[in-house]
Amino acid sequence: MPEALRWQKSSYSGGDADTNCLEIAATPTTLHLRESDDPATLLTPAPTALNTMLIALKGR
Repeated sequence: MPEALRWQKSSYSGGDADTNCLEIAATPTTLHLRESDDPATLLTPAPTALNTMLIALKGR
């Protein structure tokens, strides 16, 4: 994994630095996800799995 991932908070986090939220970092071939309250745990889903998750979340 690249050493210098640039993490961005979800636009739904409200901008509060103390708010737990989803963060995402992109490389040319991969998206990495983590929760701000547990940054050591990364989720690197396969594109198909990520697409399925996003479709399910949008359906809520």
